[in-house]
Amino acid sequence: MGRILVIVGIILVALGLVLQYAPWLLNWFGRLPGDIRIEGERGRVFIPITSMLLLSIVLTLLLNLFRR
Repeated sequence: MGRILVIVGIILVALGLVLQYAPWLLNWFGRLPGDIRIEGERGRVFIPITSMLLLSIVLTLLLNLFRR
């Protein structure tokens, strides 16, 4: 369990560094076809369906690789 937490922490730090110093690398995230964006006079609603599916697939593959 500790090993998994360390790996997840390292991944989060790496992702944070990418977002901080190279935001153009993740400019596509949240703008994929299938992400729902509704803007009206009173507010905005954003539902990133496709982005979350892609993130889920990538994280599942990474975790399966680290477990083996």
